[in-house]
Amino acid sequence: MGLVEIYLKTTCPYCMRAQHLLRQKGVEAQEYVVDHGGSKKEEMVRRAKGRTTVPQIFIDGRHIGGCDDLMALERNGKLDELLDAAA
Repeated sequence: MGLVEIYLKTTCPYCMRAQHLLRQKGVEAQEYVVDHGGSKKEEMVRRAKGRTTVPQIFIDGRHIGGCDDLMALERNGKLDELLDAAA
């Protein structure tokens, strides 16, 4: 499986939901905590083309979006395809 990255805040329920789905899929995502801003938050905003909300999720460098976007991919049966393609 390719690299899955998630920028998150530790108390964010949407972040927790996205993490839970990824774990159910057997994905060990690289997690970047942006609770207090800093360089990782700036990196997230740059990579996500200005989006400042969390989580922001990337699969093999491709910006997936946030929790709702991840859940929509799962509902539509496309998340497994992306994860498999990233392998």
